[in-house]
Amino acid sequence: MMLPQVPPIPPIPPVPPMPDFPPWPGVMPPWMVLPPPVIVLCVLGICAAAAFILHPLFRAIGRRIEGRVVDPALQLEVEELRERVRDLESVHSRYAELEERLDFAERLLAQRQAEQLPRN
Repeated sequence: MMLPQVPPIPPIPPVPPMPDFPPWPGVMPPWMVLPPPVIVLCVLGICAAAAFILHPLFRAIGRRIEGRVVDPALQLEVEELRERVRDLESVHSRYAELEERLDFAERLLAQRQAEQLPRN
């Protein structure tokens, strides 16, 4: 009986050496050049600027979600306008009543004039 022959497993190649940093001569990343307190101040400054810029946007989105976008001055003006509309509607109904009365008076005067006119 013949046994199959298996070729031997080749050895693992060696790991290539890590390149020296920096990859470009004379260029180093900021965290290697600047002291840590300066880096912390930069990060805090960027966060503060982002908060200053984005705060009004997030506040507006929050108001829109809550549904209370109403300014008190605008609410007062809307209430005043509604009151004026109610007054105008009541005046409109009074005008309609006066118009009916005027029509009735005109009809009565027309009837009396027709009765008083001599017929030839």
